[in-house]
Amino acid sequence: MSDVKIRNMEEFAALSGISRPTVSKYFHDPESVRPSTRARIEAALEQYDYRPNIFAINQNRKQTKTVGILVPYLADPVFAEFARNIEQRCVDMGYRPTIFSAHGEQETENEILENLRAQKPAGALLAPLGRASDVAAVKAFCKDVPTVLFDSILPDVGMAFIGSDNPQFTRLIVDYLCRTGEPPCFFEMKTPTNPNARKRRQSYLDAMQALGQEPQVFSVDGADWHFEEIGRQGGHQVLRSGEMKTNTVLCSNDRLAIGFLTACYELGLKVGRTEDCAIRVAGQDDHPFSRYTCPPLTTIAQDYDSVSREAVATLFRAIEGEDFPYSIKLFEGKLVMRESA
Repeated sequence: MSDVKIRNMEEFAALSGISRPTVSKYFHDPESVRPSTRARIEAALEQYDYRPNIFAINQNRKQTKTVGILVPYLADPVFAEFARNIEQRCVDMGYRPTIFSAHGEQETENEILENLRAQKPAGALLAPLGRASDVAAVKAFCKDVPTVLFDSILPDVGMAFIGSDNPQFTRLIVDYLCRTGEPPCFFEMKTPTNPNARKRRQSYLDAMQALGQEPQVFSVDGADWHFEEIGRQGGHQVLRSGEMKTNTVLCSNDRLAIGFLTACYELGLKVGRTEDCAIRVAGQDDHPFSRYTCPPLTTIAQDYDSVSREAVATLFRAIEGEDFPYSIKLFEGKLVMRESA
């Protein structure tokens, strides 16, 4: 037995003198290669004592080409954009992606995970509900299926987490708003469904303190996924309260901001950055519809492409046999300046 330490399937293929695709084909289904090739691979396995990642291989069954993609709420265009990017990348890799939506419900998320596990997928890309998730159920799924989490992190669950640097989002736009006008207040849901909202709130407080400004937070009622209506109703409440100390509002996300813009319109308040405007409004995420609001919404753009690309690449490293430690990778957002602020 050789003392050489093999870290992944590529190194094993190089040392055994067999092509990487052939080795991968063998691990997916030993009977899919010629008997003579199978004998060579199995001899090399004995020589180098190489055993692929447990997620990548089960030599007693043929691995499917299915990849599960689960998001909290597919009707949310932000998650739809992530799902679209991830789906296409899986197709390009020769796999059959299936998209699921938990519809914001823990029970539905658990049912999807159970049904998906029964399909014996090659892997899964999961954006969990977050604080509403049954963490034990998600962990159990991840033990059986190679899984990469994105958007919402559950610490040390899955093989890796790929997401957005939410604190950076808020620091960036708070700095911009303070440089270009009155410092912003922060508009959020009192009980947000997405845990990233808490990170953005804390980042707002930290950024305002760093800039020597007094923070002001408005937390409005609402606990479901109808963000636009929550933003509209909460916007009416805040704008009529007379409590705002500034003419600039930073919303926790673009969907809330779209609702807030509607409230401004209904109250006859002109939104924008020119002298004849009464109020500035900004959001976060670069929602696919944010450039089409009236006025177009200033925001921070998520790097949908990079998050999707890295999540898929990480998953397929695991599917193909590479063994690597749990990791977290975050991508920064970019300021998108439009007429609303």
